[in-house]
Amino acid sequence: VQLQASGGGLVRAGDSLKLSCAASGGTFSSYFMGWFRQAPGKEREFVAGISRSGSRTNYADSVKGRFTISRDNDKKTVYLQMNILIPEDTAVYYCAADLKWLEFGADPDVWGQGTLVTVSS
Repeated sequence: VQLQASGGGLVRAGDSLKLSCAASGGTFSSYFMGWFRQAPGKEREFVAGISRSGSRTNYADSVKGRFTISRDNDKKTVYLQMNILIPEDTAVYYCAADLKWLEFGADPDVWGQGTLVTVSS
């Protein structure tokens, strides 16, 4: 499967932004999906994960209550709705796919290209 992320941009603190990640070339519904991010000078970190059906999700503590991951298997797309953005959310965001559940510390098999989110104060 190949992944193409989009939706990043420059926003102000408190704003919202929705990222999308379109999949192609594979059976999308077979994959657990997730979002990761890498801030300047920091290691890439887990943000959110979602089960194959979309019925189960998990989040990093830093985004819990503000971000929502979802997926549309018919459209082969996974989303990340980001609300109440703060400057610390500034990072390159990557979508990822794996045949195993994605969570903190995971190393997914498939990565999309990143999309930059910049949150100004």
